[in-house]
Amino acid sequence: MNPLSAFRVAYRAIASNKIRSILTTLGIIIGVAAVISLVAVTQGAEKMIEDQLTSLGGSSFLVKTGKRGVGSGSQQKAYVLTPQDAEAIKELDMVTSVSPLIDLGQQIIFGNQDWFTLVIGVGPDFININDWYTDKGNFFNNQDVSERARVCVLGKTVASNLFGPQNPIGQTVRINKNIFTVIGVMSSLGQTSGGRDQDDVVLIPFSTFQRYIKAIDQVESISVSVRSSEDIPIAETQIINLLRERHRYGVDEEDDFYIKSQLSIISRIFAISKIMTILLASVASISLIVGGIGIMNIMLVSVGERTREIGIRMAVGAKQRDILAQFLIESVLLSLAGGTIGVLIGIIGSQIASHFTSWPVVISFSATLLAFSVAAVIGIFFGIYPARKASQLDPIEALRYE
Repeated sequence: MNPLSAFRVAYRAIASNKIRSILTTLGIIIGVAAVISLVAVTQGAEKMIEDQLTSLGGSSFLVKTGKRGVGSGSQQKAYVLTPQDAEAIKELDMVTSVSPLIDLGQQIIFGNQDWFTLVIGVGPDFININDWYTDKGNFFNNQDVSERARVCVLGKTVASNLFGPQNPIGQTVRINKNIFTVIGVMSSLGQTSGGRDQDDVVLIPFSTFQRYIKAIDQVESISVSVRSSEDIPIAETQIINLLRERHRYGVDEEDDFYIKSQLSIISRIFAISKIMTILLASVASISLIVGGIGIMNIMLVSVGERTREIGIRMAVGAKQRDILAQFLIESVLLSLAGGTIGVLIGIIGSQIASHFTSWPVVISFSATLLAFSVAAVIGIFFGIYPARKASQLDPIEALRYE
């Protein structure tokens, strides 16, 4: 019997028992749909976490003065970072934004109100790096930095405690005996997981800070952002090489700066996400095995019911391999049909779940192809035994079977 004829015979056998065929493939359908939907949800969660980390600085890092792990009280800085270092870093291909950083706790005075807060000297790119923008007014620009303008932008907590319901834009405050004009109020960030109020700050140009607050030419750190978290390792290497060259370090000299990023945290989160994806997919794959066992059982029942038919086919010239091929094709067709339906249900189900929960999903082509391929392999594996049993029937005994 040629393959096309065997396929037709197998298809007719499946089509003649539609309800049984659907029930036989149910395990495969559930297994494939579960694998696809679970992988889509977990990968969607990974994408959402990546986006959130990026918005919280997942694609940014700090270049800090000093040696990693050395307490600030014992540090002896042979060389500190400068605004010129920041300008040089910004010229690197991987880097999108750079902002020098320097801070100091100061008393802020408005009229008869005063508030102790953290004053931070930053560059205009600070808001882009941290994805943190003004709620009222404007942020300072490069001209303000070059002119060392005495302007400031208040955090929501500072604005609330100093001005109450008043609009602070255009008002003046006193910082370290210097008068600053309020040009903006930042949007609210709230508290960190550790309980620190992120809105309890005042932002001023770093050049203004250097002249009027601390009277130094250096900065404490440089905030850097890149296109994505994947670019961080390359950017870190480029920055280290650049700064060592600018600072004229010898081969054996230790860096007097270090880089602090969230990359290790991001890597751990993604590693956990991948483990969860594998775990959930493995659990869902149990349904595929159960479905394969179901196919084998139904095929064995089918062999018993069609014993006389097998005997007649053998009597008219069908060989063992023809019988084997027929039942094996039936098993594979059932498995592939279940796999196809499972793929459609998995994709549609994932999209429906995403629509109602606003949870993003990422349909993985590789996971879909793998689940479909496994379904086909299961059809072959669990169809071999019933097919061999059918092909090994004695034709005389089969013809006598009633």
